[in-house]
Amino acid sequence: MNVGGTANAAALGAPVVYFSSDYVFDGEKREPYVESDGANPQSAYGRTKLHGEAAASEEAWIVRSSWLFGPTGHNFVRTMLRLGREREEVAVVDDQRGCPTYVGHLADATRDLRARPFGVWHLAADGECTWADFAEAIFEEVGVACRVRRISTDEFAAQSDKLVAPRPAYSVLRSEKDAPRLPNWREGLRECLARL
Repeated sequence: MNVGGTANAAALGAPVVYFSSDYVFDGEKREPYVESDGANPQSAYGRTKLHGEAAASEEAWIVRSSWLFGPTGHNFVRTMLRLGREREEVAVVDDQRGCPTYVGHLADATRDLRARPFGVWHLAADGECTWADFAEAIFEEVGVACRVRRISTDEFAAQSDKLVAPRPAYSVLRSEKDAPRLPNWREGLRECLARL
């Protein structure tokens, strides 16, 4: 779907916005990834997103973003709100760092991107945090007393009953180009919670 579906859309001849992912990077870098950094995906998902970028054609805006959340669908914010109501404590990964990005802010920035040239663009929320930091912020914003127990990715994998694609340990995205700026992830969190 990431490759074939994108190629089918590009074949229509209209400009395409292709949403890619921080999974195209390996997470080894310890400073923000910019558009000119070389991709090195570590999972099948990351590879298909990267191949999808190539399939989008030269008349495409390729938007790399990360850690998306919104008031609908399955995402980290909605999962934490549910778990926070059900439990006194949740175990959350604390050794992965990224930019939680509110889909409403991403949509606004993508609309603004249409005035810029085709190519690869990084559009992610300002600021950065770990998943555990993000969970604590969610509980703080809604006044839930659930505690966050910080665990490693390896601990999470050992206690999980699902197979998940390896996520980059560090996937903060920034733009070295004239990309639209997104607000801080905390502002996005507040806007999302106001819509729930």
